[in-house]
Amino acid sequence: MFSIGIDIGGTKIAGGLVDTLGNIIAQAQIPTEATSAQAVEDAVVDLIEQLSAGQPVIAAGVAAAGFIDEAQSTVYYAPNIAWRNEKLKEKLEARTEVPIVIENDANAAGWAEYRFGAGKHVTHMTMLTVGTGVGGAIVIDGELFRGGFGAGAELGHLRVVPNGLECGCGQRGCIEQYGSGRALLRFIRQEKNDESITAEQAKVLLETGDAAALAALHTLGTWLGVAAASLSAVLDPQLFVVGGGVSVAGDLLINPMRQAYLENLSARGYHPEPEFRTAMLVNDAGVVGAADLARRYAEGR
Repeated sequence: MFSIGIDIGGTKIAGGLVDTLGNIIAQAQIPTEATSAQAVEDAVVDLIEQLSAGQPVIAAGVAAAGFIDEAQSTVYYAPNIAWRNEKLKEKLEARTEVPIVIENDANAAGWAEYRFGAGKHVTHMTMLTVGTGVGGAIVIDGELFRGGFGAGAELGHLRVVPNGLECGCGQRGCIEQYGSGRALLRFIRQEKNDESITAEQAKVLLETGDAAALAALHTLGTWLGVAAASLSAVLDPQLFVVGGGVSVAGDLLINPMRQAYLENLSARGYHPEPEFRTAMLVNDAGVVGAADLARRYAEGR
């Protein structure tokens, strides 16, 4: 029995037919027309129809950036698509023949890592997804944490600098402004004293081991470690997993993150310390996680 995972990104909508072990059996994708909520809905329906044709599909999960309600049915707010209190589950189920589950994209990615990737041998895991922004997912005692209203685990909006840089959420000093891909580009420009450096040029500088770019990456990891120490005081995870596009830096990001974490850890030396690992599933995590969560929902778990 298979389930389908759909991951709605800023440039493409990816879909996959996924088995019970987290393997993607078939996949497809469609460009995202983010300016049209109807076009996105149509694309999701199209992908579900393509992937379910002739297959025993039990459910489909749809992962998207934004606030999702506790019932995993309504998108309260999506930053990149014109969804405001959108009853997406209801609309998709009216047009497809499978049960639908809606999930936050970072939650879906974190669940995939917990079930099939870097976190599959622990029961308490916190994931930070470091891409254009910073996302997060929390697993507590083997269950995905969503909060009382379904909008929990927005870890990118943990405030680390009082009255710091303005964030897109309306507040100031969020870790998203200091630990994201955008922040990394800003740090590289500062290190090189060159505001004209593009994201692609920054990537090349990192890949070629440019000293200033690596110093900027170290700064990024340090800020993420500071945030992780605060999160640890509340969540006490056995493992921190770092995903997202910036995680390809591996130990160059993880090492300063771990160091800053230890320097800021409450009561260091008097309790066990978590491991830090990079994500394993990377680009497939959203699809795999959404599919597995949908399957569990259909099975009543």
